[in-house]
Amino acid sequence: MAKRKKKQTNSSKILTYLAWFLAAIALIVSSLVGGYYIGYEEAKNDIEQQSEIQKKKRLSLLKKAQEISVKKDEKSVNTRLKNVLDKESKKSAGAATHEYGDATLPKPPEPIQREVKKTVAKPKLAIIIDDVSVNSHVKAIKSLNLPLTMSFLPPSKFRPNSAILAQKEDFYMVHLPMEAQSFSAEEPMTLRVSDSDTKIQSRIRAIKEAFPRVSYINNHTGSKFTSDEMAMNRLIYALKAQNIHFIDSRTTADTKAPKVMKNFGLEYVSRDIFLDHDMDKESVKEQIKKAIKVAKTHGTAIAIGHPHANTLAALRESKHLFKDVELVYIDKLY
Repeated sequence: MAKRKKKQTNSSKILTYLAWFLAAIALIVSSLVGGYYIGYEEAKNDIEQQSEIQKKKRLSLLKKAQEISVKKDEKSVNTRLKNVLDKESKKSAGAATHEYGDATLPKPPEPIQREVKKTVAKPKLAIIIDDVSVNSHVKAIKSLNLPLTMSFLPPSKFRPNSAILAQKEDFYMVHLPMEAQSFSAEEPMTLRVSDSDTKIQSRIRAIKEAFPRVSYINNHTGSKFTSDEMAMNRLIYALKAQNIHFIDSRTTADTKAPKVMKNFGLEYVSRDIFLDHDMDKESVKEQIKKAIKVAKTHGTAIAIGHPHANTLAALRESKHLFKDVELVYIDKLY
């Protein structure tokens, strides 16, 4: 009996030790498993943080790459535009260089004094691009997707297709060559102070035949012609007969157009700003800002530029400025 009791006691002790042993193993396994999951979560969080950092770095690098690409593209577009326009200018020997005279250009005459108007409506700005004469000019201007008024030089041996190009457009003007005080690269069939009534009327009829839908004309050069009252009387009479409006490019402060227009009972309209008297791109941008300021002050404004690469590039890069005005064709200005 004593022997059996001793055996049972030994068995209980063994079971107790076994229970403690299993409990110890369970505790160790629990610790290991708990530590594993805790470590896993920390590692997971660390990986996610590193991944987010790398993602931000990649996005930053991508953004910089895109900015560089845009700048390169813009530079490339401007370079291609300049090359095309330069090529066309070389092909068009005798092409007009500017509105005033020869090599050293005088300072443009100041615009006329105008009434300050504060209108409820958005100010209107019309930009005329003079000297348009070849296909590359038209394409370059239209690529800007802005309502710019193209003023075409009449056909000549250097630009035989100018009228054909104009007729493809919904709206256009004619840039009529007139006698300057001094200009060596005079256009063919330039109107001269000495021209008779008959000759001027014949010239305007020929312009109307070549450009059937023309309703606005502005002068190319013309500092001598527009400052001669008799010559301007003959011109305005001929234009009125063809229902064509005259816009004074104002290449001279001595223009007699205001007086003559008043005598005919017509409103005098003239440019306010030349965009590219100085053809540096930054200078053109400053002139664009001035044109917008004039429009805000007077309710309307007219700016004149040319299809030079820097002029068109400046217009493209100034699109954000036009939000303050309504950019319109010249026939929608008044």
